[in-house]
Amino acid sequence: MSERREIVPEAEASLYLHPQTLARLSSFELRAKMIVEGVMSGQHRSPYHGFSVEFAQHRPYAPGDDIRHLDWKVYARSDKLHLKQYQQETSLDLVLLVDASGSMRYGSRSFEEASGAGHTLSPDGRAHWSKFDHATAIAAAMSYITLHQGDRSGLVVFADEIKALVRRSSSQGTWRQIVGALATFYQSEPTNAPTDIGRVIDQALAKLTNRCLLVLISDLFADPEAIRAALARVKHRRHDLIIFQVLDRAEREFDFRDAAPFEGLEGEPRLRIDPRAIRAGYLAALGKHLDAVQRIARSFGFDYQLVDTHDWLGPPLAAFVARRNAQIKRSKYG
Repeated sequence: MSERREIVPEAEASLYLHPQTLARLSSFELRAKMIVEGVMSGQHRSPYHGFSVEFAQHRPYAPGDDIRHLDWKVYARSDKLHLKQYQQETSLDLVLLVDASGSMRYGSRSFEEASGAGHTLSPDGRAHWSKFDHATAIAAAMSYITLHQGDRSGLVVFADEIKALVRRSSSQGTWRQIVGALATFYQSEPTNAPTDIGRVIDQALAKLTNRCLLVLISDLFADPEAIRAALARVKHRRHDLIIFQVLDRAEREFDFRDAAPFEGLEGEPRLRIDPRAIRAGYLAALGKHLDAVQRIARSFGFDYQLVDTHDWLGPPLAAFVARRNAQIKRSKYG
């Protein structure tokens, strides 16, 4: 495992997040449903009562308490000593968990169509926009929102284990460090390793000393029970989690016509099949898997979004963030 700080040129970084997407997302704030701890002044409420910022409640005075926080108006009305308690303002730490396993290299959409900028090839010469490219765009968007509101963002790139990371920071340069780490990892260290979600979650949680908002971006081609066990550990540690399950449209529709060799990207053998003969069974199995992943995520109270690599990122992601913020507001004030 290595820490990556490389920064790709601005032209290359911009491929992963179209300016229209940035504009659509910049007005939204990313808020955790859980109450988070923080390390610096920000916009998010801490569960730890201090004596600053915003009034929360009264509590009876106890010997040794700081008398500067006595509420004399309450004393005048009740003849009892009470202290004012306040909620501290804290920051939100966002940790992006981006899947770089072999299956994430698949892509059927042209890079020119996906980039929206007239580029026919990716920076490393690929003609097709992969699931990993789309995951990079999502990670770029989420870190942009977080840094825009003054909070900290960090990155974990994983497959069967953590492969690379960018430490959490609120520096505006962190956005390009994150995109750069993802771009250079794809170019220099492609892997055929499968996703080991349990091992990766354990490794990531071991690095977190405060509660965070985790964003898992993966195709989640893993055993649902392994996913359930991993998410249970996230819940037990009282982190919040957003899941973006990224699939290529060809994977979702399996609309292949001709018999051809199909080759696995994670060490599976090459098989020659007639896709029309297995399409119904494939779609049924895929639908069952997607339903299982969604049910597992929501059983823990985590947000889940299925993402199609052929869709433009801006509108669905902006709608997702707006819907999430509205739900948080309703739960807070309703």
